[in-house]
Amino acid sequence: MAATTISIEQDQFCCSVCLEVLRDPVTIPCGHSYCLDCIEDYWNRAKQKGQYSCPQCRQEFHPRPLLSRNTVLGEVVETFLRSGFPAQHLTKAEEVKCSVCTVRKTKAVKSCLVCSESYCAAHARVHEERFHGKPHKLIPAVDQLREKVCPHHDKSLRLYCRTDQQCVCSQCVKETHKGHDVVPAVDERAAQQKKLQEASLKSVQKLKDTEKELRYVVRYIKHSTEAAVEESERVFDKLIRSIEKQSSEVKEVIRVQERAAVSQAEELLEKIPRDIIELRRAGAELEKISRTEDHVGFLQKCKSLHFPAKTVEIPSTDALQYMMYKTMRGALPDLKDSLDETLQREFNRISDKVISLKETSNQNKSEKTKAKDTEIPYNSEPKKRADFLQYYNDITLDPNTANPYLSFSDGGRRVTTRLEPQPYPDHPHRFTSWAQVLCRAGMAGRCYWEVEWAGNGGVSIGVCYKNMGRSGAGSDCKLGHNSKSWSLDCSNSVCSCQHNKESVAAGAPCGSRIGVFLDFRGGTLSFYKVSDTMVLLHRVKTTFTQPVYPGFWVGLSSTLRLCSL
Repeated sequence: MAATTISIEQDQFCCSVCLEVLRDPVTIPCGHSYCLDCIEDYWNRAKQKGQYSCPQCRQEFHPRPLLSRNTVLGEVVETFLRSGFPAQHLTKAEEVKCSVCTVRKTKAVKSCLVCSESYCAAHARVHEERFHGKPHKLIPAVDQLREKVCPHHDKSLRLYCRTDQQCVCSQCVKETHKGHDVVPAVDERAAQQKKLQEASLKSVQKLKDTEKELRYVVRYIKHSTEAAVEESERVFDKLIRSIEKQSSEVKEVIRVQERAAVSQAEELLEKIPRDIIELRRAGAELEKISRTEDHVGFLQKCKSLHFPAKTVEIPSTDALQYMMYKTMRGALPDLKDSLDETLQREFNRISDKVISLKETSNQNKSEKTKAKDTEIPYNSEPKKRADFLQYYNDITLDPNTANPYLSFSDGGRRVTTRLEPQPYPDHPHRFTSWAQVLCRAGMAGRCYWEVEWAGNGGVSIGVCYKNMGRSGAGSDCKLGHNSKSWSLDCSNSVCSCQHNKESVAAGAPCGSRIGVFLDFRGGTLSFYKVSDTMVLLHRVKTTFTQPVYPGFWVGLSSTLRLCSL
């Protein structure tokens, strides 16, 4: 009868850390006892690392004490609990209390929906013995059990009226809810739980899809910006080269004027020494005849001596000075001001376009928000040619990438493969072996362009990343034959699509005019036979990791032309 001699007013059965009955009790050197997990968690906290003290008396221990279960105390606690004595009075205040206990309200472990009461372990056993075989359903202890009982009929709310969307009892079904759609509460709970779980999964999936799309949007914005920056650099490099060319021409004009003026002055300088020699010869002759006493002879000979008072006409430097200091100093600042004004005007125009596009995008976003049912997916494609032309890009070929056997005409928009190489300068971006050429600007948005081709050699029309190989005859430099490029191969007999050494037959014969539609964000590259009704030849579905450049391979004696609208 050891359990009956233990005073339940003492705290030796309560862990001072979790405030519950001891579980796997251990006793530390100072004599206080705790749950094994509680004292280990307490000592493992960051602020307790290296300091092992008692949570109650604060006595410190060095080194960390070895913990082992206090067998005697553990058996006492188990005996105490098995006796049915209300030891749960030491539990937290928010736990459900037993409805039957009178002296001390202990922790309830079960609740009866029929009796509308909660029971501790001891009274739950009494309830089970009393109502054995009767429909008294016991559930885990719940609080506010009266809310589960009908306030009108004092019966358990075990049914659910779907018509009025509320829990009812069996008597309610016969009276106020007669003829309504009524099901057992357990069935409605299962249906509602399933519905909520599906809604939860759908919400999570939608957030994941949104996260995925936002990450793609970030990549798309970065790629679009990279393509725009690259194009601006190309244009400004071209402008700088044009200015440098004009600067060289202006310098040459000044140097020509300089050389002409210097040449004229040097010619005069060359004549002066000869004139000095003639004058000195005449002077020597004068001195000779001056020594004679023959006056008649002197007079006769002095007539042949000439000492002309020549005046050398000094070249005027006014024209050169005017050219250098007046014209240039006046014209070049005017040119600079004009250029600055033009650049500022064009920059403002570009900025206005960007702001306008942003406002249009926000407006479209607002309209899409109002009409989500009719929202067009971002990866959908146009259907009619007029729709494609809204995304038309006027692409231009880059001669620095052209293979030496390619020849340009029609203002650089037409390219043909010749038997003889062209005298192109060396360039690191030039294709050395394959008869290929790329366009100047990279694409990273919704873009559309058209090309026409003719000839028996066939052509390849595609796109590639900027870092695709250029030097050599390997597949890493061949359009469509590596992981960095895609192409449509066209000939008079066969039409197929190539990527990374894999070939897929086109869905229809290709014509002489091909349309290419790139949806960078949607991850699609589509080839069309251009006609009144666009005929899809092939569509590539992928994820573009960087801006792509339109590229072309032109077979021997074939011609390819970029179409302009």
